Amino acid sequence: MKKTVFSVLLLSSLLLLGGGRRIAAQDDARILVNVVLVQLNVAVTDKKGNYISGLKPEDFVITEDKIPEKLATFEEGNEPTRRLVLSGPDGKMVSQPVAATESKGTDGPAATSPVPSMTGANVFILFDTSNYMYRGFVFAQDAIADFIRSMEGVSRVAFYSYSRDLSRAVSLTSDRSTVLKGVRSTVAGDDAALYNCLLLTVKDAAQLTGRKAIVVFSNGPDNASLVPPEDVAELAQSTGTIIYMISTRDAQAEPISTAVFERMSKATGGKAYFAKSWKDEADAFASIREDLAHLYSLSYYPQPNPNRGWRSISVKLAGENLQKYRIRTRDGYRVLKQAQIATASSPAASSEGAPQ
Repeated sequence: MKKTVFSVLLLSSLLLLGGGRRIAAQDDARILVNVVLVQLNVAVTDKKGNYISGLKPEDFVITEDKIPEKLATFEEGNEPTRRLVLSGPDGKMVSQPVAATESKGTDGPAATSPVPSMTGANVFILFDTSNYMYRGFVFAQDAIADFIRSMEGVSRVAFYSYSRDLSRAVSLTSDRSTVLKGVRSTVAGDDAALYNCLLLTVKDAAQLTGRKAIVVFSNGPDNASLVPPEDVAELAQSTGTIIYMISTRDAQAEPISTAVFERMSKATGGKAYFAKSWKDEADAFASIREDLAHLYSLSYYPQPNPNRGWRSISVKLAGENLQKYRIRTRDGYRVLKQAQIATASSPAASSEGAPQ
């Protein structure tokens, strides 16, 4: 019972993000927003796991609760974000570059529907510095440092570490040298409260638009959290945050943690890796880097939908010749209800908020 109450209290204070104007509640720890630009990060691969590039907006078919949705923006890999608009008498969709001014403004009237730029990913690295990591601590630091140096097309990187508590060693920055210093400054510590600390990291990532990912480097199970992993996964899904898990424990040795890591990463559109050697760790980081570079980033404004709970998202490819490919993305989000919204300053403000 205590765990459930603690989880509810934590979740109630999280940031609920969307594409409209931000409206602050009286509680400074909580930010409420309007409806809604749903953003999806989609990986398309063949049966061998090779990434498929060159797809167009019209190749994607998106439904939310079986309601067809129209794409608002489209981006492939690290290419610039393009807004999709109807043009001409035939009503075909054409793409236009998203201007820099559009990507920053979120305080204008809701009718202007500013579209956030999604070029470049923001990556949070969450490093296990618990007592599970004593034996391989230096090697783990080396693997993370190599990963940070290798990331191209990533706008900013943050480096956090965790044991019983979360340490925000380096906030999001484009300065790789600062992040590397943060990695080298970490020291091994106490018990592992992975899910508590991951929940707080998701909360930080929820404030961002566009591609955002959390890369967790773990060397053992969680033995100190009060938050259940299901709550973490659902919040990550509902805020469009990808979670990648790298575990240095043999999957067969930790069946419970293995199952949780796989479910959590899959639910958010990410992957779980189980590294038996330092080479496996390097390969896992390389795979994550490739994944981030090949994601399609799509967004849409949801059609009217009476569902105020969990909304299921389906992403498919159009045309018979594309049916052989596989799609990986999140499968839905929960509508986050807002009790306090100042409608006076925004006539279009809604009583619901769907995160990214």
